Amino acid sequence: MIYSGEYTKAMEQNYHKEHLACHNCDKKLIACRYILKEENPYCIPCYQELFAHNCEECKKPIGPDYKDLSYKDRHWHEFCFKCIECQNSLVDQPFAPKNDQIYCSNCHDKLYAARCDGCGEPFRGGMKKFEYKGKQWHEECFCCMICKEPIKNKSFIPRDDQVVCVPCYEEQFAQKCTKCNGVINKGGVAYKNSPWHKECFLCTNCNKELAKEKFTSRDDKPYCADCYGELFAKKCCKCSKAITGKMFY
Repeated sequence: MIYSGEYTKAMEQNYHKEHLACHNCDKKLIACRYILKEENPYCIPCYQELFAHNCEECKKPIGPDYKDLSYKDRHWHEFCFKCIECQNSLVDQPFAPKNDQIYCSNCHDKLYAARCDGCGEPFRGGMKKFEYKGKQWHEECFCCMICKEPIKNKSFIPRDDQVVCVPCYEEQFAQKCTKCNGVINKGGVAYKNSPWHKECFLCTNCNKELAKEKFTSRDDKPYCADCYGELFAKKCCKCSKAITGKMFY
């Protein structure tokens, strides 16, 4: 019971003055600063000794008068939370850890980020990365070797350890039909070291497609067997049929 006229009130409770004391050292807390921890009062020195974290940078306790900044069970004073490389404050700034050290995003990218094989600059967060044959590029650096335009999501064709967009490849390198000069994408026919579309490789006389058909030539022009026999072949004196000789496939 409190019969004395002098008492104090703390934590919504009434205390004899000599009973409001530090839970650890019994120091009287009348007119002193204290901190509650698990509903018990502690003087400032005891609180720092028992509960305060030590700063990773300066190794001193982070007392109640300072902000405690933490990352993965490590703690810093607000004024000690700096980039290990440039010493700029990391408060409210993006940062990245490396080898138990903390770096601002710029220093981390400069020292450790993967670099573009085109321009040599680092890849920063959020950038697209294009990879091909063990190399990597920024989106704007992965370009056609001919027109220098970024490939982005377009199709490309490898050429001498570089890449060529499809329009440039067709213009510069693709085989073209001897007859129509169009690009041969697939299924072409080779005749006398010249490429042809199947649909363009025709009999000179009747325009029959010669792919997979017997044919021969006359004056470097292809003819199907029937036309060649009718137009040029000698006739057998007995059966009157054309003597066509060797035929090609």
